[in-house]
Amino acid sequence: MPSHPAHGAPIFLTEEIRRIEVAALSAPDPPALMERAGLAAAELARELTGGTGKPVLVLAGPGNNGGDAFVVARHLKKWWFRVEVVFAGDPAKLSPDASAALNAWRNAGGETRDAPAAAADWSLIVDGLFGIGLQRDVAGGHAELVSFANGSAAPVLAIDVPSGLESDSGRILGSCVRADHTITFIGIKPGLLTLDGLDHCGELHLDTLGLDAAALSPPHGALIAKAVLGAVLKPRALNTHKGDYGSVGVIGGAQGMVGAALLAGRAALMLGAGRVYVGLIARDAPRVDLMQPELMLRSADDVLKLGHLTALAAGPGMGQSPDAAHFLIWAIDTALPLVIDADGLNMIGAAGELHDALKRRPAPTLLTPHPAEAARLLGSTTAGIQHDRIAAARMLAERFNAHVVLKGAGSVCASPDGTWAVNTSGNPGMASAGMGDVLTGQIVALLAQGSDAKQALHAAVYLHGAAADALVNRGAGPVGLTAGEVIHAARDIVNRRNLAELCPPNSFGKTPS
Repeated sequence: MPSHPAHGAPIFLTEEIRRIEVAALSAPDPPALMERAGLAAAELARELTGGTGKPVLVLAGPGNNGGDAFVVARHLKKWWFRVEVVFAGDPAKLSPDASAALNAWRNAGGETRDAPAAAADWSLIVDGLFGIGLQRDVAGGHAELVSFANGSAAPVLAIDVPSGLESDSGRILGSCVRADHTITFIGIKPGLLTLDGLDHCGELHLDTLGLDAAALSPPHGALIAKAVLGAVLKPRALNTHKGDYGSVGVIGGAQGMVGAALLAGRAALMLGAGRVYVGLIARDAPRVDLMQPELMLRSADDVLKLGHLTALAAGPGMGQSPDAAHFLIWAIDTALPLVIDADGLNMIGAAGELHDALKRRPAPTLLTPHPAEAARLLGSTTAGIQHDRIAAARMLAERFNAHVVLKGAGSVCASPDGTWAVNTSGNPGMASAGMGDVLTGQIVALLAQGSDAKQALHAAVYLHGAAADALVNRGAGPVGLTAGEVIHAARDIVNRRNLAELCPPNSFGKTPS
């Protein structure tokens, strides 16, 4: 039976899935992958019908996804479901496997139609029009079937990917089925997790079809989920002090944008950094954060001169003045792990000479662009970045020798070694001011406490979204969700996760309060 993907589950691009299929089918006793896929989808479909007794509509397309759909229909019919199949293809042009699946459906007494029956009341619609590798827009009669499925009151189960979704990027090609459930095969496809895929795949189920996909094609991509927090949340000894948890420096806060730097500093403090210094650029900057007096506010140059910092962030509210550029270059020249966000990224995008300086840094560099900032860094456009978010994130990581998160729906993390991952947490409430500043503070806090760059990035990205999800679950959003609330919700998650592990019992068997 299909399972829900877990943290670390591999993600495969279309070309990688094709290699896995070729390798599996080249074995001495090759598996019947289409039969396995159709059976797995049929079993899930049987669960989703809810025992209503209403008929099931199966939409079969012109390729192998249509072949899977014929297998689904055959099994449902065998289980005494009333099944109607609409075939939107040419039998003469089917692959051998899909043609065999169509013949098996017909031999079982099944028929095909050109269009759904009028005014039928379906218990479920199974979308088997198009699968992975679709490169052209869905149009004509296929687009009409997509519209029919989307306009129906019946739940929709998509086979492998919702028809019309580009499986690598999550782009909509013309029109796209909006599924309630998607069962994907062999491995997860990135397009289900990012961009428009999140609004179209519904609940995601994975069936590996009995293959060890990672053994057949070692993956470069993986899924980021809750278990990532275990890599960075280590037990704290009772005999401990603030110096054990690092010293963070945040450089930013130009005139009119001091709040951005303060948000980053607060986020770092609330995620366990021992000391947090906020180096402000504004000449009339406040000397104390009245909401968080534990922060140490200094001038930017004073913070950069400190000798005991363990991690540094530059960019929140930084502006792009000559002073800001001076402090950014100074930050890049340090030997500290460095997170660069916001205006720091924009200045790098405008100054090609900084590209090589970043690439040569001896310490880890972490970049946190949204699509428009990524476009400036790569000399592209926002639309160009969104066209293939995976490729854009990987290109940034390679070009700047940096760990990168390309923010957005289904944030994509990429590392200089070529690996990449897609985050699973977060919600639309995060589309508000200051969220990126909070993420920057959370990343730099984990770096300061000793996490390696890749772990810190993945854990902070997941925690950031999970905190926003927790707020929505208790009614504080998504409308009106604020970045400041996320700071406190993230601390709650960290401390609820495993109190006994993070703060072990003392010698009297009591957990300190």
